Amino acid sequence: MGSLLSIADIKDNVTCILDLASKIKAGEMEEKPLEGKTLAMIFQKSSTRTRISFDVGMYQLGGRAIFLSSNDLQMGRGEPISDTAKVLSRFVDGIMIRAIKHSDVEELAEHSDVPVISGLTDLEHPCQALADMLTIKEHLGDWKGKKICFVGDGNNVCNSLLLIAPLLGMDMSVACPKGYEPADKILKIAQEYADENDTQIIISDDIGVALENVDVVYTDVWVSMGDEAEAKQREIDLAPFQVNSDLMSIANDGAIFMHCLPAIRGQEVTGEVIDGPQSVIYDEAENRLHAQKAVLYYFMKD
Repeated sequence: MGSLLSIADIKDNVTCILDLASKIKAGEMEEKPLEGKTLAMIFQKSSTRTRISFDVGMYQLGGRAIFLSSNDLQMGRGEPISDTAKVLSRFVDGIMIRAIKHSDVEELAEHSDVPVISGLTDLEHPCQALADMLTIKEHLGDWKGKKICFVGDGNNVCNSLLLIAPLLGMDMSVACPKGYEPADKILKIAQEYADENDTQIIISDDIGVALENVDVVYTDVWVSMGDEAEAKQREIDLAPFQVNSDLMSIANDGAIFMHCLPAIRGQEVTGEVIDGPQSVIYDEAENRLHAQKAVLYYFMKD
């Protein structure tokens, strides 16, 4: 069975899942492979892309999805996560959860008898990273030998990208102010992957160093859900790391711009960049659907 809580969970199967996503997008797979299957979707955080793409994805694969907010579950009123996992396992064929704490998702998976798929936690966003890599291959032709730079706060999206990039032969850099580096435990694993695949990981507060020879420039909001109390300080600290036309000019010719959305124009990125010719944000958003259909197929198909 297995679950997808981290890119590390599919270390040896990343290429397989991405190839599957490409075939699904091209209409080369069987129709309705998950007919009769049901996915429970638990949302502790609000969502646009995650909710819609998983819901539509299950429908297109022949199954159905059930939306469950914290208000819809006894888990929101104190029921142990273990009980929720055991009960849902009797009703559904898979569980997708968009959670606040990564530890909650780990506990859910530990007690579940069906696959658990992370739709985001405070530590990682694996489905976003898969969609990103599908988009990069479509626009740049391949991953191997390419370099991606994440600019800004070393958050959950950055963490998942750090894990997946070296597995696909990509170098990765992170341009962030001191104190905003990615999680140490993620960096340790990412470096191990980089060593195994002869790729490079760079973390720097020097934008020029991080952006050297870059093919993909990626950023995200400065204030993630849960960080609202730090908003003013984050805006001050991260202001020098705004992605604008001057910053994009440092990257390679033909470099693309990516953002997982939602975006705040004028903050982490200027309108001229995110709405400009180098931006592939809407292809990236669409590919959430195709990448997640591949994940659903991979984990839930008999």
